[in-house]
Amino acid sequence: MAVPVAWRRHGLLLLLTLLYIDTFIGRQILAVMIEPIKAEFGVGDTAMGLVTGLAFALIYASVGLWAGRLADRMPRTRLLAICALCWGVATLLGGLATGFVVLVLARMLVAIFEAPVTATSLSLIADLYPPERRALAISCFTSAPTLAAIVAMSLGAWLVGLHGWRTAFVLVGLPAMGLALVLASLVGEPQRGAHDVASRLSLPLQGLRASLADLWSRPAYRLLIITSAVTTLGANAYGMWNATFLVRSHGLSLREAGMLAGFIGGGSAAIGMLFSGWLADRFSHHGPAWQLRLPQLGHSIGMLCMLLYLLWPPQTLIQLGPLPVPTAMLWCALNGFFAVWWVGPILSYLTQLVDSSIRSTALAFQTIAVTLFGVGVGPLAVGTLSDLIAPHAGSESLRYALLLCCVMPLVALLLTERVIRIVQPAPDRAQRTA
Repeated sequence: MAVPVAWRRHGLLLLLTLLYIDTFIGRQILAVMIEPIKAEFGVGDTAMGLVTGLAFALIYASVGLWAGRLADRMPRTRLLAICALCWGVATLLGGLATGFVVLVLARMLVAIFEAPVTATSLSLIADLYPPERRALAISCFTSAPTLAAIVAMSLGAWLVGLHGWRTAFVLVGLPAMGLALVLASLVGEPQRGAHDVASRLSLPLQGLRASLADLWSRPAYRLLIITSAVTTLGANAYGMWNATFLVRSHGLSLREAGMLAGFIGGGSAAIGMLFSGWLADRFSHHGPAWQLRLPQLGHSIGMLCMLLYLLWPPQTLIQLGPLPVPTAMLWCALNGFFAVWWVGPILSYLTQLVDSSIRSTALAFQTIAVTLFGVGVGPLAVGTLSDLIAPHAGSESLRYALLLCCVMPLVALLLTERVIRIVQPAPDRAQRTA
């Protein structure tokens, strides 16, 4: 009996989301490995900013565009199966690192095989769902980092504390290898452009450099890429250092900090991402300007909540058994809910801007930008700033370094306003003069 189309569509979305969750657990579990790795290898915050961000991001950016181009030329499910298998093996190798340099090299290898995952998956989702249902579908997929945070920060903290960071790497790598087998043996390739209408940025078949030049020349696309990069610079830096911040500034243990950062920060973000995707689909018939107002609202509220969270004094709100919950976690939850409102609407609009023949390339460029700035620059910038002000701020240096993350939503809000002015149709001249 043939599987209904809806079940095939939702089933593939589930597989893509599970793979994305696993890759992000591989990234975010490093947040609860910072102190154990520092202790074992004798490195500082700047070096940890390197291994948690820049070493990964530079390689990711170097191969990402070619990976997106490859996804535009070959069956995407097959490409994902190959990448998932190799990614799992590379992650296992990270757990066998004999020194800090070897660990950095292993993270670079992971980046090579992770590079095609996001853009290829988003290209598949654009062919699975029509535009009016796409923002919620993309939000389900992009909720993976927040769901991964729950696992990485809570279960990961427990696992690292009990069995060490090396065992954690091994257990993260194995699920990807299983997903690779399912993708390779059970999943077919959806038709490209199945839900496309007349594309605003339809480009003829051309070389990679020419395609990127054409895409970058479009103001709306260019500004959305910059907006995504700026937003993730602050968000990823905050996410990577949040558990360590709770340890240093609120006196929690690593396990307690990981559980709170994961369940409260990650859980609220997952709910906020799904809710904003649902809202974006409801507003889709009003035009893109309405959809882009949602990220602006999220940036405004999230920025205020993050500022309050970082500056809130260390006091306990409630004691859940042995787990103390600081009062500041109320602001952490609100920030998590609103700060992700940009993801579904902006990515959904990007898939509508470009033709299916170059969609993976266009999305790969966006993914590279957010990875390079968010994963690469963000954690390293906060780690370096923390080291620089440590002689003056002492153990509170990380608290003040993280204030850098509050500036990024403001910049993103202003950039989104420029996009709205570009995409919003000007009033009819005749009506204005009537």
